[in-house]
Amino acid sequence: MTGAATTAVGLRSERGPVLGAVMLSTGLVALDSTIIATAVPSIVSDLGGFSQFPWLFSVYLLTQAVTVPLYGKLADVLGRKPVMFFGIAVFLLGSVLCGAAWSMPVLIAARAIQGIGAGAVQPISLTMVGDMYTVAERARVQGYLASVWAIASVVGPTLGGVFAEYLSWRWIFFVNLPLGAIAALMLARGFREQVVRRRHHIDYWGAALLTLGCSLVILGLLEGGVAWAWSSPIGVLIFVAGAASLLAFVLVERRATEPVLPLWVFRRRTLVGGNLVSLIVGTVLIGLTSFLPTFVEGVIGTGALVAGFALAALTIGWPIAASMAGRIYMRIGFRDTALIGSVFAIVGAVLTTLLTVDASVWQAAAAAFVLGIGLGFAASPTMVAVQASVGWEQRGMATGSNMFSRSLGSAVGAAVFGAIANGTLAEHFAHPPAGLAGQLPANADATTLVLGGHSDPASPVSAFVRAALFDATHNVFLGMVVMAVLTVGAILLMPRRTPELTQAD
Repeated sequence: MTGAATTAVGLRSERGPVLGAVMLSTGLVALDSTIIATAVPSIVSDLGGFSQFPWLFSVYLLTQAVTVPLYGKLADVLGRKPVMFFGIAVFLLGSVLCGAAWSMPVLIAARAIQGIGAGAVQPISLTMVGDMYTVAERARVQGYLASVWAIASVVGPTLGGVFAEYLSWRWIFFVNLPLGAIAALMLARGFREQVVRRRHHIDYWGAALLTLGCSLVILGLLEGGVAWAWSSPIGVLIFVAGAASLLAFVLVERRATEPVLPLWVFRRRTLVGGNLVSLIVGTVLIGLTSFLPTFVEGVIGTGALVAGFALAALTIGWPIAASMAGRIYMRIGFRDTALIGSVFAIVGAVLTTLLTVDASVWQAAAAAFVLGIGLGFAASPTMVAVQASVGWEQRGMATGSNMFSRSLGSAVGAAVFGAIANGTLAEHFAHPPAGLAGQLPANADATTLVLGGHSDPASPVSAFVRAALFDATHNVFLGMVVMAVLTVGAILLMPRRTPELTQAD
């Protein structure tokens, strides 16, 4: 716990440049989560290591997720500004190392460093928003940050393909340097805070056990069924070791003077409910962004650019809902506003399950738009409720725990939905029609392998692959419906009214 602390950015003219810097920093982190996808063929042809390239995504998500709670605690101890600068600096260092990588293992290690930096930028950005803006304003501003992530999921792969085709895949990382420098300069000039310094007891054991436990669990979720079988000895051992580390973490935190993630986070209804909502939002979001473009491109038969436009409807719905939520929750409360969002989320998820093989791109876009409305109404009020239920000295930790939940949800969603899709595809490919025997692979480990069957739309092979891909994505969409329904229960865990400790916030 720190003493009293304040943020000196209050005027609209001062907050604008800081918000711009926060959005730019968030945009860099978001882009690097997706921009590398379309550049993988160029990277592999240059560096080799095709079997290792999935780690370029996994290690980034892993290191980002496990460091979020640590940065949240440090932001409450040291202030937001130094932690944000550290995150940007480490992210840019990782970018330089990625761009200069001479082998796949080096690139994977550099991506891990990037993720360590990204783990600071994401939660501290939202914490700074909580410091600068009132309760009534936060949902609208957080809608802007959410739209940055959604836009990045569409723009990232396209931009990566442009760099890989016309320049070099290395520019994917080097372009971060001037943009990151501009963001740091804007923050240095515009964001001011006063932090009361005193002696602190650093919870080294807690931090180490939390990082180890989360790393093992998320690693098991990401690589289970891919690098090893779920029931294999290594698959079981990773989860057992992760659970043991987290149990030891709980025991250590009960006695720590200044715990890195205090156990009261898991006892307050607002925080428990808000974090569960964030976890489900992360799960649904990764399902939609990963499989709706695959459905539009592979099943409907459009190009990658059109598939991206269908997903872009999400980026319209989310900020609209977040902006409206700011006015609504001041009248009816955070929980009831989020319940409105859960209804839209369920409807949007159901609409994805109603998409047929002959569906139009507009139908897919409409489902994404409605789901975006739902996620905007659910995510923004719950995040503001979490921040409003604590004071300045705890806001970084509370925000960090909420963003950690979303990252964990994305990791779980990527693993579960990927397993559902790959299992469905493998079942189809293992039992093809008699006339196609010998023309298809025995299994399908990647969506790109399935999409490769569409070179001749009139062929029986293409029709079979299209039907298999439809079943795979449809099963994922059914899973999204289940998660959307669970959102209602998570929201109802929150109290009807959330006390606001500081009306001036």
